[in-house]
Amino acid sequence: MDKKSKILHWSPRILAILFVAFLCLFSLDSFDGFDGWKTILAIGMHLVVPAVVLLAAVIAWKKDLVGVIAFFVLAVCYICLVGLGRHWSWYASISGPALLIAILFLLNWLRLKNK
Repeated sequence: MDKKSKILHWSPRILAILFVAFLCLFSLDSFDGFDGWKTILAIGMHLVVPAVVLLAAVIAWKKDLVGVIAFFVLAVCYICLVGLGRHWSWYASISGPALLIAILFLLNWLRLKNK
């Protein structure tokens, strides 16, 4: 496997893990305004989405086409959930990375398919 192929293979996987870590950062706001068991419940609720994205990343680790579909669906679902009346940065910060990961999985899948 040449250097270009390695980069194309590993970049969506590494970015998916970094994306999960980024989404986990949003759970940190649970410490503000809650105490006791309510904090644990709030953190758990905030970690549902990163868990879904992590599941998609784990499944996509071996099957690039699943990664394409899963991350594209995640990007579209976020746009649908927040609505279309938001500032563009709302979409760029969450849907943007998910869409980039989907595109990278697609490029790797196409590379392997044409091999």
